[in-house]
Amino acid sequence: MDYKPYTPEWHRKRQLRDALFTYLDDYVSNDVILQEIVGILAERSERAYAEFAQANELESMIHSR
Repeated sequence: MDYKPYTPEWHRKRQLRDALFTYLDDYVSNDVILQEIVGILAERSERAYAEFAQANELESMIHSR
């Protein structure tokens, strides 16, 4: 998928391509690349869940008053 130059989509694709090329140029194994992607997604998920839990707790506190 090609995007118009210098749009947010274009920058995201370029950053992803550059990161992937760095892994490939450094001869990182596919298993390591996958493990790191999964680890990054897990960190993001855990952070999002912690934020959700805090907001949910605050909402419960508001409704219980």
